[in-house]
Amino acid sequence: MIPKRFAKFVFYFFMAGIMSGVVSLVISVINLGWIEGIIGIWLKGWALAFLVAFPTVIFVAPLANKLSLVVVSKD
Repeated sequence: MIPKRFAKFVFYFFMAGIMSGVVSLVISVINLGWIEGIIGIWLKGWALAFLVAFPTVIFVAPLANKLSLVVVSKD
Protein backbone atom coordinates (compact mmCIF):
# COMPACT_ATOMS: atom_id res chain seq x y z
CA MET A 1 0.00 0.00 0.00
CA ILE A 2 0.97 3.60 -0.53
CA PRO A 3 1.62 5.62 2.65
CA LYS A 4 -1.14 8.05 3.64
CA ARG A 5 1.19 11.04 3.26
CA PHE A 6 1.01 10.53 -0.52
CA ALA A 7 -2.81 10.51 -0.60
CA LYS A 8 -3.15 13.82 -2.45
CA PHE A 9 -0.76 12.67 -5.18
CA VAL A 10 -2.68 9.40 -5.56
CA PHE A 11 -5.86 11.49 -5.88
CA TYR A 12 -4.16 13.73 -8.47
CA PHE A 13 -3.01 10.64 -10.39
CA PHE A 14 -6.51 9.18 -10.59
CA MET A 15 -8.12 12.54 -11.32
CA ALA A 16 -5.68 13.29 -14.13
CA GLY A 17 -6.08 9.78 -15.53
CA ILE A 18 -9.87 9.79 -15.53
CA MET A 19 -10.23 13.34 -16.81
CA SER A 20 -7.62 12.99 -19.56
CA GLY A 21 -9.14 9.67 -20.60
CA VAL A 22 -12.67 11.01 -20.89
CA VAL A 23 -11.66 14.23 -22.62
CA SER A 24 -9.31 12.52 -25.08
CA LEU A 25 -12.01 9.96 -25.96
CA VAL A 26 -14.62 12.64 -26.56
CA ILE A 27 -12.25 14.73 -28.70
CA SER A 28 -11.12 11.67 -30.69
CA VAL A 29 -14.71 10.64 -31.43
CA ILE A 30 -15.77 14.20 -32.30
CA ASN A 31 -12.84 14.65 -34.67
CA LEU A 32 -12.80 11.19 -36.27
CA GLY A 33 -16.10 9.48 -35.49
CA TRP A 34 -16.41 5.80 -34.57
CA ILE A 35 -13.88 4.67 -37.17
CA GLU A 36 -11.97 1.43 -37.25
CA GLY A 37 -8.95 1.73 -34.97
CA ILE A 38 -10.44 4.51 -32.83
CA ILE A 39 -9.47 2.70 -29.62
CA GLY A 40 -5.77 2.67 -30.56
CA ILE A 41 -5.90 6.30 -31.64
CA TRP A 42 -7.66 7.21 -28.40
CA LEU A 43 -5.16 5.31 -26.24
CA LYS A 44 -2.24 7.12 -27.89
CA GLY A 45 -4.00 10.43 -27.32
CA TRP A 46 -4.80 9.47 -23.74
CA ALA A 47 -1.16 8.62 -23.02
CA LEU A 48 -0.03 12.02 -24.26
CA ALA A 49 -2.87 13.82 -22.49
CA PHE A 50 -2.04 12.09 -19.21
CA LEU A 51 1.62 13.08 -19.49
CA VAL A 52 0.45 16.69 -19.65
CA ALA A 53 -2.47 16.39 -17.21
CA PHE A 54 -0.74 14.80 -14.24
CA PRO A 55 2.00 17.42 -13.74
CA THR A 56 -0.53 20.15 -14.50
CA VAL A 57 -2.88 18.88 -11.78
CA ILE A 58 -0.02 18.77 -9.28
CA PHE A 59 0.78 22.44 -9.87
CA VAL A 60 -2.72 23.79 -10.56
CA ALA A 61 -4.72 22.03 -7.81
CA PRO A 62 -3.45 24.28 -5.00
CA LEU A 63 -4.34 27.37 -7.04
CA ALA A 64 -7.78 25.96 -7.87
CA ASN A 65 -8.34 25.23 -4.20
CA LYS A 66 -7.44 28.81 -3.21
CA LEU A 67 -9.67 30.26 -5.93
CA SER A 68 -12.60 28.09 -4.84
CA LEU A 69 -12.20 29.31 -1.27
CA VAL A 70 -12.41 32.90 -2.54
CA VAL A 71 -15.68 32.39 -4.45
CA VAL A 72 -17.49 30.13 -1.98
CA SER A 73 -19.37 31.88 0.80
CA LYS A 74 -18.35 31.34 4.40
CA ASP A 75 -21.47 30.18 6.25
